[in-house]
Amino acid sequence: MKKYGASFIGFLCIFAVANAGGPTLVLLDNLAIKESHSIFFKWLQDRDFSLTFRLADDANLVLSKYGEFLYKHLIIFAPSVEEFGGALNIDAVTDFIDGGGNVLVAGSSHSGDVLRELASENGFEVDEEGATVIDHLNYDVSDSGHHTTIVADPENLINAPVIVGSKDVSPLLYEGTGLIADPENPLVLRLLTASSSAYSYNSDQPVKEYPHAVGKNTLLIAALQARNNARVLFSGSLYFFSDEAFTSSVQKAQGGKKWEKSGNEVVAKAMTQWVFKENGVIRVSSVNHRRIGEDKPPAAYTIMEDVIYSITVEKLSGDKWIPYEANDLQLEFVRIDPFVRMTMTPSGYGKYEARFKIPDVYGVYQFKVDYKRIGLTHLYSTTQVSVRPLQHTQYERFIPSAYPYYASAFSMMGGVFLFSLVFLHYRDPTKSKAE
Repeated sequence: MKKYGASFIGFLCIFAVANAGGPTLVLLDNLAIKESHSIFFKWLQDRDFSLTFRLADDANLVLSKYGEFLYKHLIIFAPSVEEFGGALNIDAVTDFIDGGGNVLVAGSSHSGDVLRELASENGFEVDEEGATVIDHLNYDVSDSGHHTTIVADPENLINAPVIVGSKDVSPLLYEGTGLIADPENPLVLRLLTASSSAYSYNSDQPVKEYPHAVGKNTLLIAALQARNNARVLFSGSLYFFSDEAFTSSVQKAQGGKKWEKSGNEVVAKAMTQWVFKENGVIRVSSVNHRRIGEDKPPAAYTIMEDVIYSITVEKLSGDKWIPYEANDLQLEFVRIDPFVRMTMTPSGYGKYEARFKIPDVYGVYQFKVDYKRIGLTHLYSTTQVSVRPLQHTQYERFIPSAYPYYASAFSMMGGVFLFSLVFLHYRDPTKSKAE
C-alpha cells in the first residue's frame, strides 16, 4: 500500500473507537459464493455485521460519499474479477485502508490482475495466474490427483493466539495460490506458511523454471497491520472459507490420523475477528504524572526530583473495555534521546506505574509509551513536560565539595593580615649618634 506509512496520529489509541461489527461490503464473483460460504457469512451476521452483498463488477459500487466512508469493513471474495465496477478501484481501496477501514481478501489460483495489484499495494506478491500451491507429501485423500488440496499443519500458524487462536486444532485444508512477502517489512504478518515440501506452480505444466515460492517461503495467508492500525488479511484460497472446507474431514493421503472435521472454521473465525478488530485492540484510558508526595502534576519539574508516572491501558472484549494485563510495558523519558527507559510495574486493573529521578539535565522532555506487539494495535502515548534547573534559592548555602576553596580563601586572608601587621609595625633598629 502506497500510503500506509505516511500518516501517523499521536494519541490514536487514546481515542480509539471499536470497529467491531457494523456495515460491511461483500464483493462476490457470483451469487453462488454466498451459498457456498453460507456458514461464514451467517456467523458474521450473528455477530451484528450488516452485510451488503454486491457483484465485484457492479456498476454502482461506491465506498464513500461526501468524504465519509459508507462501510467499516470490506470483504472481497471475487478472485477472478479483472476490474472493479463503479467508483471502486485500487486507489479507492487503499484510501479506505488509509482511512482506518479493514479489508479481508480471498484469492485463488485464477486471481485476476486487480487482486494481484491490491496485494502488491499491501506488501504481498501473488503468484501468476494458474499457479497453485502443490505439496506431494502433505495432500488430502480427497485430492483429485494434482496434489493441490493440501493439508496445512497448525504448527505452521503464526505464534500469536490473538490472531489465529489456539494451535491445538485439527489440520487445515487449503486449495489456492501461493503468496510471498518481503521479510524485512515489519508491518506484514506471516499468518500461515506452507510446509517445506510445498511449492507454487501450475499443476498442469511440467516444472521447467524455478517456482515463484518454495517451501517455508510460500505463504498461504498473510496480513498487514498499517501504521494507522487498519488491518488487511489476504488469503490465497477462497476455498479456505467455504462450507466444504469447514465441514470436511481431514486425512493425509500418505497415511496417518483422520480428523472428522478440519480446523478451517475455528482458524478462519479467529482471523476474521482479528482483522475486523474484535480482538487485539487496546487503548490508553488515562495518564497521570506528579512528584512523589503530591497529588497533581506541577507546571514544571526541577532536575533531580523524584517523579511517579502512571498509565491505564484497556483491552476491547466484546463490546466492553476491560483492563489490559501485561508485564512488558515500558516507559521512556525522552528529550532528544531517552534519558530513562524502564519497565513499568503493574498495579492492578490495567494500571502501570514507574518511579524514577529526573536527570540532572534541564530541557523539554516527554513521558513516552510506545508499545508494539504482534496482533495488538499500536499503543502510543506522549506527555510533554518542562524540566528547569535549580533556582538560586534552592542551592545549598555551603557546598561540602567547596570546603577546600573556603579554606584557601580564609588562609589567604589570614596571610595577608599577618603580612600587613608585620609590615606596618616593623622598623629597623635606630643607630646611636656615635655610630
